[in-house]
Amino acid sequence: MLMFPRVNTAEEIAEVAQLAAEIWREYYVSLITIEQIDYMISKYQSVSAITDQIHQQGYEYYLIHHDGFAVGYMSARQEERKLFLSKFYISKEHRGRSYASKALAFLEQLCEERNLSHIWLTVNRHNESSIAVYEKKGFRTVREQCADIGNGFVMDDFIMEKEIPVSQENV
Repeated sequence: MLMFPRVNTAEEIAEVAQLAAEIWREYYVSLITIEQIDYMISKYQSVSAITDQIHQQGYEYYLIHHDGFAVGYMSARQEERKLFLSKFYISKEHRGRSYASKALAFLEQLCEERNLSHIWLTVNRHNESSIAVYEKKGFRTVREQCADIGNGFVMDDFIMEKEIPVSQENV
């Protein structure tokens, strides 16, 4: 059974940081340098960075649990009537099992409950497999963005968005 417990405790934050380090080093090595991966993990996915995002920046982190084991994680932040999907990662050995589809359905349900109109995200413009998954799930590219993240690194991304049908009950 797949579940999406919200990350609240220091232990859960440490679990997310560990997952992030493993997944990022495995997945992104074909897209960006190991130096940029290490920099981004330290800046965005370390225990201190995740703690700050949850307690100071309004991010919600969720573990993706299958039969009690963490197989991935995601983080999002509500911004007006949209949900920004900031992080969405599944461990290599658990990809291709419909977990991403179920996790996106969970996020869409959150949007419906909160009366949010869209989910949006950034994705590396060379990350063809993730772009294909997002397109299959109804996301479309709305613009491009090249952001300086410091230390001589940039994030060269597409911004993708999916409209969430608003339930008449919530109007």
